[in-house]
Amino acid sequence: MTTDRALLARSAAVASISVALILVALKTWASWRTGSTAMLGSLADSALDLVASLATLTGVWIASMPADEDHRFGHGKAEALAAIFQVMLIALSAFGIAVRAIMQLAAGGPTAAAQEGIAVSLIAIALTFALLSWQRFVMNRTRSLAIQTDHLHYKSDLLLNLAVIAALVLDQYAGFGIADPLFGLAIAGWLAWGAWRGASDAVDDLMDREWPDEKRQAFVEAAARHPELSNLHDLRTRTSGNRDFVQFHVDLPPALTIAAAHAIIDRVEADLLEQFPGTELLIHIDPEGHVDEPNNPLVEDNEFAKLEKDA
Repeated sequence: MTTDRALLARSAAVASISVALILVALKTWASWRTGSTAMLGSLADSALDLVASLATLTGVWIASMPADEDHRFGHGKAEALAAIFQVMLIALSAFGIAVRAIMQLAAGGPTAAAQEGIAVSLIAIALTFALLSWQRFVMNRTRSLAIQTDHLHYKSDLLLNLAVIAALVLDQYAGFGIADPLFGLAIAGWLAWGAWRGASDAVDDLMDREWPDEKRQAFVEAAARHPELSNLHDLRTRTSGNRDFVQFHVDLPPALTIAAAHAIIDRVEADLLEQFPGTELLIHIDPEGHVDEPNNPLVEDNEFAKLEKDA
C-alpha cells in the first residue's frame, strides 16, 4: 500500500471512530429516556461499531506496513483479520438484541419519550450518510477489505435507525404495543445477515481464493496481447488485503539467451502492472515443448487456447 492509500484508509477508520463515539453518547441518553428495545439494539450496534472501527484502524495500520524478513508477502491479511473480528462482534450484537426483544415480547410494556428517540435516530442517519460517502471515496482508491466491512456495517445502520423510528412511532402514536420488540428482532436478523455477508469476503482473503472469473479473464487477455509469449498456463491468482498476487508459466523459444528472455519478461511485467497496479507478479519461463508432470492436479491448460476457443 502506498503512503497516500495508507493515509486514506486510516482517515476512513478515524472518521468511523469519531462517528461511533458521538452516536454511542446520543443513543445511551435516548435508550435511558425511551426504554426502547429497538433503540437499545441501535445503541449496542453503535457501541460495537466503535470497537470494530478501532479494530479497522489497527488492521489498516498493520496492513500498510512494508514487507519485512518475517512477512515477505507484506501484512495485507491484517485487514481480513480485522474484518473477521468485526463479524464476530456483529454476530454477538445480533444475539443480544434478539434475546432482549424476546424478553420484552414476553413482559410487554410500552416505550416512552418517542420524540427524543426519533431525534437521535435522525441525527444518526445524517452522520452515517456523511461517513458512508467518505468511506466510498476511500474504498475506490484503496480497495481496503477492512474499510469495506466497516462500510457494510454502517450501511446496515441506516436501515436500523429507520427501524427505530418506525418502532417508536408505531408504539407511541399508533398504539401497536409489540412494534418495538418486533423491530428489535428484525434488527437482530439484519445484523446476523450482515455478519454472514461480511465474513465471506474475509474468509476468501484468508483462504487465498482465486480472483473472480471476469478479472482473471481480463488479466489473461492483457497478457495475450504480447505475441512473444505462448502457452500461458498454471495461472494462480490471489488477493491479500489491498494487494494482488499473480503467478503463471509461459513458453519461450529455447534458443533465446537468458538476457533476451529476461528483457521480454520485463516488458510484459511493465505492461501488466500498468493495467493491474498494486499487483505482484511472478512469471516462470518454460522452453517451448516442455510438458509438466502429468499427475500434478494443479497443472492447468493453456489460457491463451481457452481465449481462442471462447472467441
